[in-house]
Amino acid sequence: MARFPEAEERLLRVKICMKCNARNAWKAARCRKCSYKGLRPKNAERKGS
Repeated sequence: MARFPEAEERLLRVKICMKCNARNAWKAARCRKCSYKGLRPKNAERKGS
């Protein structure tokens, strides 16, 4: 089911901590839970076919 573009952006524009997998704000420089600096953007590409 397709989502609204605004909803897609809100769901996908987050950063994921590579140590504890917490969801963080897009502007975050370090994790809100464990203070780890290794953050990656959430994968926006759909898995599967």
